[in-house]
Amino acid sequence: MTPPWASAEDEGPAHVVLAFDDNRLATLLFGHYGRNLAVIERKLGVKADSRGNHVTLEGARDACEQARAVLEHLYEALRKGRDISQGDVDGAIREVTSQGSLFDFDPAENRQSFDEIQLRRRPVRARTAAQDAYIRALKRHTLVFGSGPAGTGKTWLAVAYAVHLLERRMVDRIILSRPAVEAGERLGFLPGDMKDKVDPYLRPIYDALYDLMDRPFVERALQSGEIEIAPLAFMRGRTLSNAAVILDEAQNATSMQMKMFLTRLGENSHMIVTGDASQTDLPQGQISGLAEAVRLLEGIEGVGVCVFKAEDVVRHEMVGRIVSAYEKLDAAKLEAASARLGGKVGA
Repeated sequence: MTPPWASAEDEGPAHVVLAFDDNRLATLLFGHYGRNLAVIERKLGVKADSRGNHVTLEGARDACEQARAVLEHLYEALRKGRDISQGDVDGAIREVTSQGSLFDFDPAENRQSFDEIQLRRRPVRARTAAQDAYIRALKRHTLVFGSGPAGTGKTWLAVAYAVHLLERRMVDRIILSRPAVEAGERLGFLPGDMKDKVDPYLRPIYDALYDLMDRPFVERALQSGEIEIAPLAFMRGRTLSNAAVILDEAQNATSMQMKMFLTRLGENSHMIVTGDASQTDLPQGQISGLAEAVRLLEGIEGVGVCVFKAEDVVRHEMVGRIVSAYEKLDAAKLEAASARLGGKVGA
């Protein structure tokens, strides 16, 4: 790839031209009908025109420099044989625009990019600063809590790290669990054996496994017990040693269930607890074990806590907007309740 050149003026709009040496990869980089360039234009506020293997960037100097860095990062990924999706484009944009805050967070590390988890199938790289902090917490701590809204990658990254540990034989097995609580519905009687009954609750974990590992390996590991999937209720009395243990949808665990689960931790094991405290399906008035555990254990040696927010959503960008809208509604309800309570006290 030839280096870019820009206008000589120090001020005013910039004009940057990039030339990529592989026409086929350049086509993949720009996206079908220039879809990837359109995302860069919208999110960085630049104009991007492509001709063949060239792309011209126009706009504010900083924005053009960021767009250049995004395109070079994605092109390098393509050169290494990786496929890129719109999610990868979004992640590259977030990475480039948040590098300053990353350096401020821990300047001693002097890192130039988000952290990643190396898997046999492909590397899994953080797409937001929160995901970057989450991956680093997974690597540093024995017990990690990942709390926040849907679509932020909490479960997916947790499964990726567990697969990483298993592939490198740092653990002997992966144990995946969820509370078997319906999301506001009554499913009634479910036919089949125990596996058939709990599978509907654990489907998201299966999806993550099949996305991160080859299907034949997953099937063999499930049959051999290297990967075990079980409801939370079946954890009582066990000691989980030499294992990567994940509790997903932990907001639906009661206080006693959470205490029971956390005390299953055995030697040479890693435990990851994920969930969204704002979406508990527990009966009205019952305390979520996730919220309580985070409050009690944050700051204890060996425990990492990562909190995701609406801006960390890496699904469709509409999901982030939806989460933000509901967060505003919850804040308004809390403010109204506080006002009513204040009025009663005043009276």
